[in-house]
Amino acid sequence: MIYIKFHKGRLSEVVSVCDKDLIGKNFSTKKLCLNIKKDFYKGELMEEKEIKKILKSASNLNIVGERSIKLALKEKIIDKDNIIRIKGVPHAQIYSV
Repeated sequence: MIYIKFHKGRLSEVVSVCDKDLIGKNFSTKKLCLNIKKDFYKGELMEEKEIKKILKSASNLNIVGERSIKLALKEKIIDKDNIIRIKGVPHAQIYSV
């Protein structure tokens, strides 16, 4: 399962997408840190069908985890060049300006 959480700002919205098993974990290297905080990533658990619609309509995305990234790749929301790995955990951000 995958968590989806919506963060509404005055002018835009960020959608966080995260594999369920990563919530609350931290990964870091000498240069990068990925803190998968519950308050940012733990929203509603959803099925892939629902998530696909959200991914296609969102302008700003923060995506973490193998399942989440795989789904975003499959739906052509991101490509492999958008992905970084921190201690093996895939992460991608998409923002419209």
